[in-house]
Amino acid sequence: MMAMLGINTACGQQAPYEVDEFTTTSGKTVKIHALMHACIRIQYDGKEIQIDPVSKLGNRTVDYAAMPKADYIFVTHEHGDHYDAAALKTLSTSKTQLVMNKRCADMYGAGRVMVNGDKLQLADVSVEAVPAYNYSEGRTQFHPKARDNGYILTIDGLRIYIAGDTEDIPEMSNIKDIDIAFLPCNQPYTMTPEQLIRAANTIKPKVLFPYHYGQTDLSPIPAQLKDIDVRIRHYE
Repeated sequence: MMAMLGINTACGQQAPYEVDEFTTTSGKTVKIHALMHACIRIQYDGKEIQIDPVSKLGNRTVDYAAMPKADYIFVTHEHGDHYDAAALKTLSTSKTQLVMNKRCADMYGAGRVMVNGDKLQLADVSVEAVPAYNYSEGRTQFHPKARDNGYILTIDGLRIYIAGDTEDIPEMSNIKDIDIAFLPCNQPYTMTPEQLIRAANTIKPKVLFPYHYGQTDLSPIPAQLKDIDVRIRHYE
């Protein structure tokens, strides 16, 4: 059964970051916080999930010490805007389950390694590691094929695709039944707006969050994806 999506959004005085709320198959609430760039916080049924936590980028910071410790942390790859050992230590306890690609696990000295194609069942989250890479000429050195991960998290029927740093790769045609997708949009490192539109039309999520967008102009995207709920949040 496909999860029902809620539409409540909290921001400003109600929360330190923009927060979107969704409803799972059994009626539980999933809150997704737009923290910064590629940093995402997910709350579900008393559990804390962090994606690519990074404490500082330029003049922007995230105070992870003020947040609850994480039950699960997912890291897509080693670049400094996705991997921050200090943030991982701040968020972790002995019970935190840390999932990352091999390069990050080697750098951090801990963590459960997932490679493209792996599946993992945690207590209340199922995880699929999917490809994330560049294919355009002159860009393949940024994110080589088979090194980095995107993740599909299924939380009580709600399917969330976090693409990581990638272009609109052919493997996206295998990604199905997505409720919420996070797709990056900053050239030359990830997707152009045109590539993001193609990726969204391939995946067909119910809700799309462009993220990791830097100075990229996202304004043309919603009008070209009229069948998708495009939500542009202040990740930058």
